Amino acid sequence: MLKGKFILLGVTGSIAAYKACELTRLFKKRGAYVQVVMTESACKFVAPLTFQILSENPVIKDMFKEPSNWEVEHVSLADKTDIFVIAPATANIIAKLASGIADDMLTTTFLATKATKIIVPAMNVNMYENPITQRNINILKKNGCYVIEPDEGFLACGKVGKGRFPAPEDIIDYVEKVAVKQEDLKGIKILITAGPTREYFDPVRFISNRSSGKMGYKIAEAALERGAEVALISGPVSISPPEKLHLFHKVETAEEMKNKVNELFQWADVIIKAAAVSDYRPKHKSEHKIKKSDEEIVIELVKNPDILKELGEKKGEKILVGFAAETDLPEGNAREKLIKKNLDMIVLNDVTKQGAGFEVDTNIVKILYKSGKIEEFPLLSKKEVAHLILDRIKAILKERA
Repeated sequence: MLKGKFILLGVTGSIAAYKACELTRLFKKRGAYVQVVMTESACKFVAPLTFQILSENPVIKDMFKEPSNWEVEHVSLADKTDIFVIAPATANIIAKLASGIADDMLTTTFLATKATKIIVPAMNVNMYENPITQRNINILKKNGCYVIEPDEGFLACGKVGKGRFPAPEDIIDYVEKVAVKQEDLKGIKILITAGPTREYFDPVRFISNRSSGKMGYKIAEAALERGAEVALISGPVSISPPEKLHLFHKVETAEEMKNKVNELFQWADVIIKAAAVSDYRPKHKSEHKIKKSDEEIVIELVKNPDILKELGEKKGEKILVGFAAETDLPEGNAREKLIKKNLDMIVLNDVTKQGAGFEVDTNIVKILYKSGKIEEFPLLSKKEVAHLILDRIKAILKERA
C-alpha cells in the first residue's frame, strides 16, 4: 500500500524518538521513500546519522544550511510529500502546529504542504490530558489532520496512564489505511451541493438561512482526497472551494441550483445534497428597492421546487444522499424525508445541540438507512463526518458491485 509513496517523517524531542527508528525501517520495508526531518531537541535523543542510515537519505534538520540547489527546501519537500507523519509528536510541537507557528524546518514544511498529515502524540499522561493539549489536538483534527491516540501503560516518567508511543506496526497499519483511502473512490463521480440559497424580494433584500456551506465543502475536500471526481454546486458562502475540483458552479437561488443539478445529473454516480435550499421564495420580486414607509408590507411566499424529491424520482442506480437539519422530532422527520424522497441514506443533525449544525466546524450526526438501521456518532469535526459519509457510500457501492 505504501510502495512508491513519499513519506516525510517528522521526529520531535520525546524520549520515544528512538522508536521512530523502527518506524523508519518499517516504512522502507513497505516500499516507501522516506525522508526524515528532525527538530533540534530530537537530535539530543537520537543521532541524525541513525535515521540517515535507516532511511538511506540525508536527515533534514537545519533550516538555514547552505543550499545544495536553488530550490526552497521546505517548499520542495512540501510539494513532493504524499504523507507527512509526525511521530513522536510532543505537546510543544502540537501547540506550535495548532497555532500556525513556523520557526524550524518541520513546522515550516507542515504549513507549506497539502499532503495528508498524521500526528502521533507521545508524552506524560498529565500533559496529554491537559485541556490545552486536548484543545490543540482538536484544532489539528478540525483542520484535517489524522491523530493516532497514544497507548496506555507505564511511561518513561514513571507514571502509568495514556501517553505511550503506539507500537510502530500499529502506526504503519494506520498509515496504510489512510493511504488506501486516498484512492478508494477513484473513478467515482460525486456531485455535491452546499451552502444556502437566496430568494430575493427586491434587488438588495432576500430570504435565506444560516448554512455556511462548511459541511458540503468538507465532503468535497474528503472525496477529492480519496480519488473521486467531484463537482460542487455552491450557494453563496464565504469559504474558498477545494483545489482540483472537476467542476465548480456558484448559484444563488433554488431555481438556479435545480438547473445546475439537473445539468450534471447524468454525469454523477453519487449525489450528495448537503445544501440548505430555501423551501419558499417571494411570489413577486420588485424591480426596485422597496422603500421604508409607515405602512406594513406583506410578502407572499410560494413553494420552491423540491430538488431532492425530483432527484429521488429519477435516480435509478445512482446513490442519493440527503441531509436533515431538525429541531424537534428529529428521527421521525428524517425517516419521513428518507422514504418520501427515495434516498439511500440521510444524514440527520439536531441543530439545537451544542457543536452541531450551522456555522461551526463540528457536527453531531445520525445516519439513517432504508433498512431501518440508524448509526449514531459523537461530536466530530466536519471533516471526520465527511469521511464517515463517504465510507458508507463506499459500502453501498461495494454491495451493489
